[in-house]
This record gives sequence, C-alpha cells and structure tokens, in this order.
Amino acid sequence: MGFSADKLMILIVVTASMLVSVSVANKDWYNGGGGGGGFNYTTNWPWGPRNDSHSLNRTSKPNKIIVGGSDHWHYGFNYSVWAFQKNPFYVNDVLVFKYDPPSKSPFKHSVYLLPNMWSYLTCDLSKAKLIATTTQGSGEGFKFVLKKWKPYYFACGEHEGIHCRDGGMKFFVMPMLRRWHY
Repeated sequence: MGFSADKLMILIVVTASMLVSVSVANKDWYNGGGGGGGFNYTTNWPWGPRNDSHSLNRTSKPNKIIVGGSDHWHYGFNYSVWAFQKNPFYVNDVLVFKYDPPSKSPFKHSVYLLPNMWSYLTCDLSKAKLIATTTQGSGEGFKFVLKKWKPYYFACGEHEGIHCRDGGMKFFVMPMLRRWHY
C-alpha cells in the first residue's frame, strides 16, 4: 500500500499541526518542580510576564466546554479551527455536545469517536464508536469526559460521513495534564 504525494503531504501537514497544537497548549508547563527553576515561560522570556487566562492552570476543577460555543454542534461550522483556538484542553475536562433532536431539525447529528488520525483525516467511520445518538444532544446536551492523556478524534457520522467531510463536523483534542497548586 503506497501513499500518493497528496496523501503524504496531508499527513505531514496534519502531524506537524498536531505537534504545534500540543506544544502551544503545553506552553505553560513548568519545569523544576514546586521550587521554580528550569525553563519557564511565565518569567520574562521572551514576551514578558503572563497574566492572561491561559497562564498556569492551578486548579483541579475540570472545565465544562460547550463544543462550538454558542453555535453548538451543526453542519457548516469548522470545529477543527474552533478546537485549535479553544486550546488548551485538560484531562477530566467535560465536552458538551448540544444539537437539536431530529424532530426539531431536518438534519440529524450524532457524535462518533474515531480510532486514529487517519480515520479523522479521511472521515472513515468504519471503525468509529458511536458515543451520542441523534437524540442525545438536546436539552443539556451529551457530556463526554476527556479521561486520559491521549488524542481524541470526534466527528458527526450522519449521512455516511458527509457531515464530517463536507460540513466541518470533526475535530480532535489532546488534553494536557493539569498543574496542581503547591
């Protein structure tokens, strides 16, 4: 099985962007344990002290994140960009998928967990696991806990993957470990 030049280039670009995403999401990690020291982006290098919302996360409380924000889970929204901009995600954060049930919308949505990056890139749902049916997104929405430090690949599986391929209804996250308060 060979890769065409186009497929190989897509794989390289996506892998590189994933590595950048993980390193950017992880930029506030802290070397040297509780006493400081080591390489620390929160000191004055290279852009000065950090006092923004993405500075060291010193809480053990998980975040509750509505997928797509106020746009929720629907066709025609680029969730890959949303996830990249929403970074960082942390282990034990809760993703909430909200979408209309089939009776209120002509378009049904679901949530699948894809097994790997290739399935994500190609929207191959053949080995994906259904984690939320078309009715589970109504009301408070479907809640998914990021339980492990590993990549998670999500997609809508409706209309034989068209929502994933053409509708932008796919994204991945790599949750980071939290830094505990000393």
